[in-house]
Amino acid sequence: MSIAWALFIPSCFALNMAPGPNNLLSVNNAARFGFTAACLGTIGRLVAFAGMLGLAGSGLALVLLTSAWLFTAIKLVGAIYLIWIAIRLWIATPVTEPTISRLATKPDLWPLIRQEFCVAAGNPKAILIFTAFLPQFIVTGEPLGHQFMQLGAAFLLMECIAIALYAFAGMRLGRLLAGARAKRLFNRGCAALLGSAGLGLLLSRRPA
Repeated sequence: MSIAWALFIPSCFALNMAPGPNNLLSVNNAARFGFTAACLGTIGRLVAFAGMLGLAGSGLALVLLTSAWLFTAIKLVGAIYLIWIAIRLWIATPVTEPTISRLATKPDLWPLIRQEFCVAAGNPKAILIFTAFLPQFIVTGEPLGHQFMQLGAAFLLMECIAIALYAFAGMRLGRLLAGARAKRLFNRGCAALLGSAGLGLLLSRRPA
């Protein structure tokens, strides 16, 4: 293993494990609908991240980061969507254990996939991971495109591991929250965190 990879793997996994809005969704969705549904729902997140990798690799991501109006438009849409999810989660009826078992057998995955995709795609700062972080591990003198594809694939693989860990934690937490009142408090705690993330995104500024 090269020095670049030895540095990249732990640094990247730390980013994957950061408790951002998408990972919070994995915890909440696993607690409400089960481990499998939460993991499959993150297909939307992985598609969004793969698209960002494509933009970064082609250089088009720089257009987004240097365009004030485009950055602001995506930021506003993403922030409003996060706040909307938070409101819906705040008023949501707690899901009981029999309902979790039924949903785990026949889950309605499309809303979860769409939710994960929109949260990931609606955060323009997420693309900084691919435009500012990944290039630090590019080795000069070797094919650029091939290296970027390898780093991107490794990022997505470690994202899948982080997804599974967060979903497992959410599933276990959901089983501990036996009563409707406890589940409602959990939903509202997640709603408060998602709402805070939305407000933070709304107040964020474009990188100089």
